[in-house]
Amino acid sequence: MKLMDTLKNKTQRAKGRAKEDAGRRSGDPDMEAEGRKDRMAGGAKQAGEKAKDAFREVKRTGER
Repeated sequence: MKLMDTLKNKTQRAKGRAKEDAGRRSGDPDMEAEGRKDRMAGGAKQAGEKAKDAFREVKRTGER
């Protein structure tokens, strides 16, 4: 997994968590939902990167 991709995904998740919390505190359900969406998107991207890495490792192991 590339370091920059990991940092971007973690940043997106943190930003989403902050938006979600701000929306909850201010009583703004739209902001809370947007934060939840950002957080979930960052998590999905991170899972996709891990799956790609696992596939590359399997492919590399098969070549030996």
